[in-house]
Amino acid sequence: MNSPTRVQVRDAGTLLAVVPHLLGFHPADSLVVIAIGGPHHRVQLAFRYDLPDRPDRPFAAAIADHTVTLLHRQHLTTAVVIGYGPGTLVTPVADMIRDVLPKSGIALQDLLRVQDGRYWSYLCAEPSCCPAEGRPVSPAHPAATALAQAGLPAAASRAALAATLAPLHGPAADAMEQATARAERAAARLLTGSGPDALDAAGLAAVKDAITCYRGGGSLTDPGEFARLGLALTSLRVRDDAWARMDPAHRDAHTRLWTDLTRRARHGYTAAPASLLAFTAWQAGDGALANLALDRALADDPGYSMAQLLRDALAAGLPPSAAVLPMTPEECAASYDARRQQQ
Repeated sequence: MNSPTRVQVRDAGTLLAVVPHLLGFHPADSLVVIAIGGPHHRVQLAFRYDLPDRPDRPFAAAIADHTVTLLHRQHLTTAVVIGYGPGTLVTPVADMIRDVLPKSGIALQDLLRVQDGRYWSYLCAEPSCCPAEGRPVSPAHPAATALAQAGLPAAASRAALAATLAPLHGPAADAMEQATARAERAAARLLTGSGPDALDAAGLAAVKDAITCYRGGGSLTDPGEFARLGLALTSLRVRDDAWARMDPAHRDAHTRLWTDLTRRARHGYTAAPASLLAFTAWQAGDGALANLALDRALADDPGYSMAQLLRDALAAGLPPSAAVLPMTPEECAASYDARRQQQ
């Protein structure tokens, strides 16, 4: 295993170069909070809010209060806050942050605004280091290059990152529609002929085979394979077995698998793979991808319990270390077997 890449952040310019790689995309019209802690003063938490469309004091107060809640929950007492956008929108929120956080025991290491490739500090009044015209944001900072090479890319925008999960269109989508219809007919025949246990057994095998394929560096290519896998995951037993197999040591392979299926699954079959993608993204510390995956899951099924559970966890600012497996595959099987015997 490669050793982790470490980047020393000694100034605002380096921090601004790092932020897009912490979020997974270059922010715009946003307020970003970077929380620092531990004996080596490392970044412990990074999260983002959308700025309001116009100055809104209650909205700004809600952002400040929520920030305090998240930082206190993680026992973090130092933060840098960065507003991306025009001063008319950033400054009211920055003023609220500057008032609320210190009163709540959170030290503001810096409070910045970024716009049009330049940045300003609300806490610096020295013209020699904080000129009125701002300072330039480096477009190709070595820290950004190092993080990108270490496997932490930054999409051009949140919309660009969301596009990587967008449903397929055109001939590929038509092929999936046809494959899904065939998979539904095959499942109906199996259910009629052999019952739900046989259907689950086929689904469990499909999930295990797909995970093994991706862990080995392969990929599914046949629309029929994707359709059968998506249909199998509508069974909670099969979904939970897949969840129990999400060993973080293979999170990159799992991310590829669930991204591929989330993009191909037809309406009514997206919630499970998108939720599994959200879980693996959370394991990897990629909160932006996790939340976008949850958007897909809840758009497909607003009441999907796994997606709601994960959304609550992410909204609470729980760290990736909290993304623990619910049980082992063996425990999952035993749980469902015991439940069936009680029926």
